[in-house]
Amino acid sequence: MIDENSTKDEVLEAVKQCGDVLRYASEELRRDKDVVMAAVKECRYSLNHASYELRGDRDFMMEVVKQDGLALWGASEELRGDRDVVLAAVKQNGRALEQASFKLQFEMAECWQDAIKKGVFN
Repeated sequence: MIDENSTKDEVLEAVKQCGDVLRYASEELRRDKDVVMAAVKECRYSLNHASYELRGDRDFMMEVVKQDGLALWGASEELRGDRDVVLAAVKQNGRALEQASFKLQFEMAECWQDAIKKGVFN
């Protein structure tokens, strides 16, 4: 079992087996991109235990959603409204659109309605 005194190597090994144990890591390691990425690869829900700073890091979250689009749910509200991040997530898994900000979902729905009205899909 890991705790706040565990080393980075110990935590890395543990999160590869069960991403959820990230919750027991030190705050410093919950901000560490390598540790959190390893945890997320094992379980997307381990993002719950990542630092808010990391969940708002555009480059990091872009990498995460390219591997698991449904992990978009764990991104900051700002990033769930970022068109590029959302599109990367949706490209990986179409259901990720459900995790986008309501504003972005609305905008995308309007685009689809316009395209249908214009016969784009006929």
